[in-house]
Amino acid sequence: MKNFSNARRQFLKTSAAAGAMAAAGLCAPAALAQARTVKIGYVTPQTGPLAAFAEVDQFTIDGFLQSVSGGIKSGGRTFDVEIVVKDSQSNPNRAAEVAKELIVDDEIDIMIVAHTPETTNPVTTICEIEEIPCVSSVAPWQPWFIGRQGNPGDPATWKPFDYTHHFFWGLEDIIAVFLNMWNQLDTNRSVGGLFPNDADGNAWGDPNLGMPPAFAAARFDLTDPGRYENLQDDFSAQISAFKDASCEILTGVVLPPDFATFWTQAAQQGYRPKAASVGKAILFPSAVNAIGDAAHNLSSEIWWSNVHPFSSSLTGQSAADVCESYESQTGKQWTQPLGFVHALFEVVTDVLKRIDSVNDVEEVSAAVAATDLQTLVGPVKWDGANLPPFAQKNVSKTPLVGGQWRKSDDGLFRITIVDNQTYPDIPVGGEMQPIG
Repeated sequence: MKNFSNARRQFLKTSAAAGAMAAAGLCAPAALAQARTVKIGYVTPQTGPLAAFAEVDQFTIDGFLQSVSGGIKSGGRTFDVEIVVKDSQSNPNRAAEVAKELIVDDEIDIMIVAHTPETTNPVTTICEIEEIPCVSSVAPWQPWFIGRQGNPGDPATWKPFDYTHHFFWGLEDIIAVFLNMWNQLDTNRSVGGLFPNDADGNAWGDPNLGMPPAFAAARFDLTDPGRYENLQDDFSAQISAFKDASCEILTGVVLPPDFATFWTQAAQQGYRPKAASVGKAILFPSAVNAIGDAAHNLSSEIWWSNVHPFSSSLTGQSAADVCESYESQTGKQWTQPLGFVHALFEVVTDVLKRIDSVNDVEEVSAAVAATDLQTLVGPVKWDGANLPPFAQKNVSKTPLVGGQWRKSDDGLFRITIVDNQTYPDIPVGGEMQPIG
């Protein structure tokens, strides 16, 4: 049975259609042939410490609306499209609040959301409760799937979702990428871990399901000083622990401002590892360039880049084309979310082309699940490939490789892919180098 809010929205739409038919008299059949505007809700952290993820949003939305300016054709009808954007303010509570607003007040038909579990999890949870089809990305699948379970610590209780589907990589992929990069260097195999007290940090640092057991199996020793609170201003305890353990490798999943603070304090306190492979914090050119020369050879996971061998199903543009267009139009360097936000709109467009009624949430959700699409970030298909059984219904995995930041002739840092063992079709541009 549909919940009250969906039932109310459906009643209003049905009543409005019936009223229009009655008023139109003999013209009613023509009214039926006219498809209504589809509303897409989009929750994104436009402000706050996660705002760098959303820097590409307006460019991508403008490009999407231009690509579908003639409407989206489905059967004998054409859908016009409206996008309603809400700012999560980088706050999970706010993300849930605006998701509810989009569903109840704005009466959206389908939701998209991206940019870390702090944004994706509350939004997809609300969509699952309200029975609204939702496609999400830009969060590792474990914190997205496991973090939303009633008892994340008990796998026997985990259940799949009916209305929410996700595409991105998983912790097993980033572990493989980081290990591949570190194995290119001569180190003492001692790793320091920076894991905050949030969905990402708790997932990455989980002693059973996160990085620790995988590092141990690969003969790397992890020093984990424990969870810290985001946006803190003193990392002396962590730095001291890493120095005491002679950690020549640093890893973690850190907010950009927190890593800038840590890296500055580490230099001041005499801690300089040979490798620093950190998720989230150094994904963005703006954050890396702000660090300055100390950013040379910092490494991270690469979900998408200008050399990825994929093209858009919407525009036919290659990854290189999209990056070049972004830089020429905005005057900024491209960032990795550019490909994935674009792909969210690719998936939604593909879904709308394959449905008979946007009013039928079961049909829309089934169409999402049946997606088999070549996108700007690679294939998106919820076929369960390379996933444990419990996540196969809701997750589609995308490629991941590793790279380092190096200064270009123009003085700006740019990413160089240094390991592609996990996806050889993505070309490397150099070898892993120690920080020095």
